[in-house]
Amino acid sequence: MNGNFLPVTKEGMASRGWDELDIILISGDAYVDHPSYGVSVIARVLEKAGYRVGIIAQPDWRSIDDFVRLGRPRLFFGITAGNIDSMIANYTANKRPRKADDYSPVGKAGMRPDRAVIVYANRVREAYKDVPIVIGGIESSLRRLAHYDYWDDCVRRSILIDSRADVLVYGMGEQQVVEIARRLDRGEPAPSLNGIRGTAVVRPAPDFLHDYVSLPAFEQVSADKGEFCRAFVIISGNMNPFTARPLAQQHGDRFVIQFPPALPLSEKEIDDIYDLPYARGWHPSYAGDGGVHGFETVKFSLISHRGCCGECSFCALYFHQGKIVQSRSIQSIVKEAQTIAAMPDFRGTITDIGGPTANMYGIRCRRWADKGFCDRKQCLAPEICSELELNCDRCLDLYRRVRQVPNIKHVFIGSGFRHDLLLHRDAKEYFTEVCRNHISGLIKVAPEHCCDDVLELMHKPPFAVYEQFVKEFKKTAREVDKDIYIVNYFLSSHPGCSLNQALKLGLYLAKRGIKPEQIQDFIPSPMTLATCMYYAGIDPFSGKQVYVPRTFRERKAQRALIQYQNPANKKLIVEALRQLGAMHVLRNFEAATRGKRSANKGKHTRKVTLNDL
Repeated sequence: MNGNFLPVTKEGMASRGWDELDIILISGDAYVDHPSYGVSVIARVLEKAGYRVGIIAQPDWRSIDDFVRLGRPRLFFGITAGNIDSMIANYTANKRPRKADDYSPVGKAGMRPDRAVIVYANRVREAYKDVPIVIGGIESSLRRLAHYDYWDDCVRRSILIDSRADVLVYGMGEQQVVEIARRLDRGEPAPSLNGIRGTAVVRPAPDFLHDYVSLPAFEQVSADKGEFCRAFVIISGNMNPFTARPLAQQHGDRFVIQFPPALPLSEKEIDDIYDLPYARGWHPSYAGDGGVHGFETVKFSLISHRGCCGECSFCALYFHQGKIVQSRSIQSIVKEAQTIAAMPDFRGTITDIGGPTANMYGIRCRRWADKGFCDRKQCLAPEICSELELNCDRCLDLYRRVRQVPNIKHVFIGSGFRHDLLLHRDAKEYFTEVCRNHISGLIKVAPEHCCDDVLELMHKPPFAVYEQFVKEFKKTAREVDKDIYIVNYFLSSHPGCSLNQALKLGLYLAKRGIKPEQIQDFIPSPMTLATCMYYAGIDPFSGKQVYVPRTFRERKAQRALIQYQNPANKKLIVEALRQLGAMHVLRNFEAATRGKRSANKGKHTRKVTLNDL
């Protein structure tokens, strides 16, 4: 860890000889200067572009005091809720306050407000009425247009309207923030910041655009679920950076304008981002609190790529990082591994080389470079597209090169794998070498469910693919002579999943002695296909009705059937079985509960979130 943190106080500014900052970034996360933390990436990118940047982390939003402590920035305030949506950070799937927050010092809950972007932006506007405000990060990105909000159980306006911000950055944001800074630096007023890819703005009318697509207005989508679905289909169809058109959505007497997504970064551009001088630690001001515990899981990890072509229905990556996978060069990743290996507290283990999906590093399609992706066609479901190149050899070359770095003893893959990609004919050598050298004992995969009709709505491969993976994994484990096991991630209460289907999953697990201690309850996060289905009860692409488990009672019952081994779930299981007329299967659960604990589940299983999948 080096000490080159960006200023968080006036004293820090003075130590650099600065009496004014160009840009102040405000975050709902604690200040951790590491490439896994979005605000730090944006700060370092702006610093490299020549701007003086300061950080206000987790300000007290009850007054303006923390918002004025660094003074007035010359160009703009940049605001983010942090690495995850503040409502997901603050509440469980059952809308109960969370007891901990991994992005806060010592996991302390309550350090960020609900709807943090809106709260922070309005405090800034209270303190400095005419300073431009730029909002970004996952919370802003997925709320850029009218969206269903699970916590209010209604359609909310674009976050641009409620925050009174000047510009919203969606997606990863590096290119956008630099262009915004340069245009403001040239003297352009904030209301003229039009045409920047990967941004959205509010304007009186869209008539300045030569070509655009009109979305159903906020008033329409909030009153008519059919119109909400129609808007979702249009938005989904305008995510290809090479073919997307601007979108215009009326909110009262104003219009939210979304410009097309940012173009993919070149390999050099993405390498440059990870080569910036991160301090690689939490700010020293947290030392008295014991630091930021959530950082420990990524401290000695390497991000190899961004984007995901999986397009799972419940995942927000399609609308945020995008479908086109962008990979770093092997040289860049090895260089970062050398930096980590030289850290004084490094003990020899790289805990992860990965991204949204571990085995998508280097994956590519010939269309991505200049055409983007196919319209209305998935890359992986129901089967892997023949045009997709896995490039497993490149991935293995990367792992081998990192293993050769001095002081590195182990290189493990902590990210989840796509099990269908591991079965690909080109992945045999990759699968074997990963099992031999890069699994610490547990390989993480996400079958999600066992019912094909649910999996189809999730955009996941058929369950037979997972069962084939299990066979191949066991065979490979024997070949490499290692005690390695599968950690399976399952998702309960997804749209399309009835109580009967949850029972089928529970019985499948009981039959095989799998006892999941933690599973993920579906959370309808903004702007995903699954959330659209949850709100409307319709698949927006097919128009077919979709069953939605809505009550907390049913959601708890579905979870109980999957976690059948927990004694606290007995009452819910009996209630569910009586409702289904299936009391005769209770003995199956009781027998499995009494049986020997499964080797591939148990204390190792951690809760998986949507930013992981």
